[in-house]
Amino acid sequence: MIDDAHPGNLKASFERGLAGRRPKAAIALSAVWAVTITLHLVSWGIWFVLGLTLLVGLHTLRLMVARPRSAPSVFTRENSDDYPYVSLMVSAKNEEAVVSSLVRSLCNLDYPSDRYDLWIIDDYSTDRTPELLDQLALHYPRLHVVHRPADAGGGKSGALNQVYPQVKGEFIAVFDADAQVPTDLLRRVIPLFDRPQVGAVQVRKAVLQGNEGHPRPRNFWILGQVAEMALDSYFQQQRIAIGGVGELRGNGQFVRRQALDSCGGWNEETITDDLDLTLRLHFDRWDIDFLMVPAVEEEGVTQAIALWHQRSRWAEGGYQRYLDYWRLMSRNRLGIGKTIDLLVFWLMQYLLPTAAVPDTLMAIARSSPPLLSPLTGLTVLLSCVGMMIGLRRIHSSDYLLREEALGTERSPQLRPEMPLWRTVVQSMRGTLYMMHWLLVVASTTARISVRPKRLKWVKTAHQGTDEVLLDMPGQS
Repeated sequence: MIDDAHPGNLKASFERGLAGRRPKAAIALSAVWAVTITLHLVSWGIWFVLGLTLLVGLHTLRLMVARPRSAPSVFTRENSDDYPYVSLMVSAKNEEAVVSSLVRSLCNLDYPSDRYDLWIIDDYSTDRTPELLDQLALHYPRLHVVHRPADAGGGKSGALNQVYPQVKGEFIAVFDADAQVPTDLLRRVIPLFDRPQVGAVQVRKAVLQGNEGHPRPRNFWILGQVAEMALDSYFQQQRIAIGGVGELRGNGQFVRRQALDSCGGWNEETITDDLDLTLRLHFDRWDIDFLMVPAVEEEGVTQAIALWHQRSRWAEGGYQRYLDYWRLMSRNRLGIGKTIDLLVFWLMQYLLPTAAVPDTLMAIARSSPPLLSPLTGLTVLLSCVGMMIGLRRIHSSDYLLREEALGTERSPQLRPEMPLWRTVVQSMRGTLYMMHWLLVVASTTARISVRPKRLKWVKTAHQGTDEVLLDMPGQS
């Protein structure tokens, strides 16, 4: 019998939970439908829903009144040897439009050049990515390029696991190929690891096209993603503030090497390595912190079809981890605080969208309002308020960052705030945009219950903002 309480046995317990995803998904979907229909048929169904809404509301109230931790001071040392070594890793496939900009950004950070390196894994690209990377490696000594063969498996996780034994960083940072990274990012992230229980840090993500000076036009989908990321940053800060579950988002994630070793590296049996690693770290008693300022910028999805495919992958990967690790969750491996927080967000993000289908059908059949309306209304209200607060926080944080760069600083009373009308408009638009999640989750939970999905590399096409470099400057 495996003792899950011992960290060394966690990897075996993880792997044991990966089998039988389709039957587990089918059982879960059948249970959601059965319970929802039953609640419509029994006299006390509405009271059950109201009681559940009250419990979720209490957790929501606790979430909203929490005060996020303030960011520590920027890491500064006189001796470069006092800087911890950081290894940056990127898994790239067919990224010729953005890879040159990525390398320029990551090889010119405000951090001692002998205390960090960059590893880019070319996962058998069929465009000019391999050629460009080899050229860039001649100009940037800290850039290491690894080319994977066509038969290499494991997707992004497999690429990272292949190179991980070769890197020597005390902290491992993972970026997407379209990332645009502030020069002082490493010096702002490292202080968050001063707390020994912090196993990882997620940097806030921002949509590159959301900048007003960006050359590409902003459409409804881009503006929706701006609000979505503001909401995500709000939830991240508040959940961490109450001792809940901080989550990794793939692009701009930093992991302590000791924590990654104890979790057995990246899971090659998942399509969302970041969400899977999130639970692995928390199960192993590590915390995940969040850096609000500065943000890592990435390209947003500009078309509805591309957004649907991307969000479907996210939904499937996020749902998979509940199917894979439900045993550890049921044993309170996370602790009471994190378990409650995880269950509340599972209910709002996955259970409610899945239950919305039978709830709507029963409401039509019985000519009555949807039974889950109170819970759904609370979730929508929390999302709308969270967007408003998140947008205002980002506006204030970005303004302070600009002041700091200019060497000026106003008193808090004189700092301009985001106009209330603009916050409301953006939040309402963002709430409308987020309705797509209901359709994505409902369809995804149904699909994976009846059809197995072959794990494969799935990527979002990136357009880039400048021309491919042909003549690159030297780099010491």
